[in-house]
Amino acid sequence: MDALTAIRQPVEAELSRYRQLFEETLQHEDDFLGQALAYIRQREGKMMRPLLVLLVAREIGEVGISTLRSAVTLELLHTASLVHDDVVDESDKRRGQASANALYGNKVAVLVGDYLLSGALHQSTLTGNMRCVDIIARLGGTLSAGEVFQLANIRNAISSEEAYFNVIKRKTAALFATCAELGALTAGASEDFVAEAKSFGEIMGLCFQIRDDIFDYYENNNIGKPTGNDMLEGKLTLPAIYALKQSDDEVVHLIAQRIKAGEATADEIAQMVAFTKAQGGIEYARGVMEKLRAEALQKLKGFKNAAVKEALEGYLDYVIGREL
Repeated sequence: MDALTAIRQPVEAELSRYRQLFEETLQHEDDFLGQALAYIRQREGKMMRPLLVLLVAREIGEVGISTLRSAVTLELLHTASLVHDDVVDESDKRRGQASANALYGNKVAVLVGDYLLSGALHQSTLTGNMRCVDIIARLGGTLSAGEVFQLANIRNAISSEEAYFNVIKRKTAALFATCAELGALTAGASEDFVAEAKSFGEIMGLCFQIRDDIFDYYENNNIGKPTGNDMLEGKLTLPAIYALKQSDDEVVHLIAQRIKAGEATADEIAQMVAFTKAQGGIEYARGVMEKLRAEALQKLKGFKNAAVKEALEGYLDYVIGREL
């Protein structure tokens, strides 16, 4: 049994129901819009976010329709943000396949993303819980603010670890935090448990993004971006930020400035990737993930459902150790 199969076991039936509900939202009678939605539907990922919603809810008890609707809501919101991000970043690949904007153009991609956002809000109302609607609405604003902060950070001459975490807490970590929060909330958990679940989800999201950023230092076509692609977009992530702090090399710092200004050549980006590895940037980022992992495991100590606890521990290990 592979790791993901084992992680999904406690909520296997619920995941099947979730998938059915999610796919229903990505259908439309209009041929053109329906075609675009079908393309997005067939690119379904590993369902990591809805899986987190369902596992946290299972800790409390039965997974009801409100929880399933909240999982659909969050995945629609996430999918919309990816479609819009690809337009903003001018990306032509997503998970190794052509992005929506590459196939249909920026105008259609933006409108499809807007359609998905509308669907997310509609699904949130179907939870029957106005607090869920409020949380989702606020999350949409947080994710957008995170993207703006990231663009502003690119313009700053100096990259800092504080600025890096300021961005990813408002993007990936906020989404994972809300997944765990709504899983607990819709299952009827106590306020204390909802808060702990949200904190656990945030830590999971931080680990997820750091691991994702490490991918950028290695060639893998399945990821959908070549080595150094973040740098090509003017982004210096945690490994490079650490590496730059360890060195006074003026040439390297000049390259870093050129990267942030969008002026770096392919050779200069390759040089920065090699420099980051040589200065221990990858090892440092992995060390940060391990510290976060220890914090997350502490938050799982109060879980009483042994199968859920084991699955969430496996989930955490998978996020940190995944190859894609």
